[in-house]
Amino acid sequence: MNKIKALVVLALLSFSIINVFAQTTTRSAAKLTGQIVCCEDCWVKADRRTTPYGTATDLAKAAECIANGDPTLLAVMDDAGKTTFYQLEGGAFKRPGKNWMDFIGKRVEITGATRARGKQRFVKVDQLEVLSSPNPQMPDVIGKEAELVLKDLFGVEQKLSGLRGRAVILNFWATWCGPCRKEMPDLAAIQNQYAAFGVQVIGPAADTMAEIKAVRQFVKDAQVNFPIWLGATTAQMAQFGLGPSLPGTAIIGRDGKIVAVFPGVVSQDEIKKHLDKLIAAANKEAQRELIAAAKTAKKDASSVPS
Repeated sequence: MNKIKALVVLALLSFSIINVFAQTTTRSAAKLTGQIVCCEDCWVKADRRTTPYGTATDLAKAAECIANGDPTLLAVMDDAGKTTFYQLEGGAFKRPGKNWMDFIGKRVEITGATRARGKQRFVKVDQLEVLSSPNPQMPDVIGKEAELVLKDLFGVEQKLSGLRGRAVILNFWATWCGPCRKEMPDLAAIQNQYAAFGVQVIGPAADTMAEIKAVRQFVKDAQVNFPIWLGATTAQMAQFGLGPSLPGTAIIGRDGKIVAVFPGVVSQDEIKKHLDKLIAAANKEAQRELIAAAKTAKKDASSVPS
């Protein structure tokens, strides 16, 4: 009797294994061209033959989907408009961040082995070449004021408006963002060079208070010399005319108004060019105020009877 039970169990186990292999095809090398998207639901919200994917709204929604753990897909659309989705799997290609957010909306060519499990398709990303990037229409924020309220590394609430009277460089970043790490030495150098002119660099991080240990270690290792704030969101970045991809930088004038925005990596020279203009304008304004004060003092003195 026990032998019969053992044979039945073995038969069921064999059937399960055969069923799994039947659902999963053998991997085969492939080269696929398509657009990286956050999920099928977001893609099918519109006819992608007439409404391209990659607007500012799409990218903001993608950040939410990825944060919720949704798998990232490659949407391959044929000439007839039919789309085949491939779930991205890690391979030889080393992505810059902890997820695929940096590539959302971009048209890419991926080389790697593909497989299928039931109706799902997968591609192992061994090579990835970006062919084009979306150009989302961000709101025109130049000349407008925007507030930012976050907590610093000590848990104390900080406000951008509290820095009124100083020129501020807001650099949105994260510990897991490779390009962000490369920018840190340049930002530290700018803080050193321009602090005497009333310039303050602030680093709002996408990392949250729950990841504070990793942030503090990074600050120590990278010798960051400016304040770091925690918990920056894509919605807050959008207020400064920036998409959800990191890094992103905004320059704020002494009056609290946005002077310039830089999606992606920005060079020292580009930041310095804007800072020099702000400093020159501030010097001219100070000179005008001194001249006006001198004229007022002279007028008051001449009106006093001898």
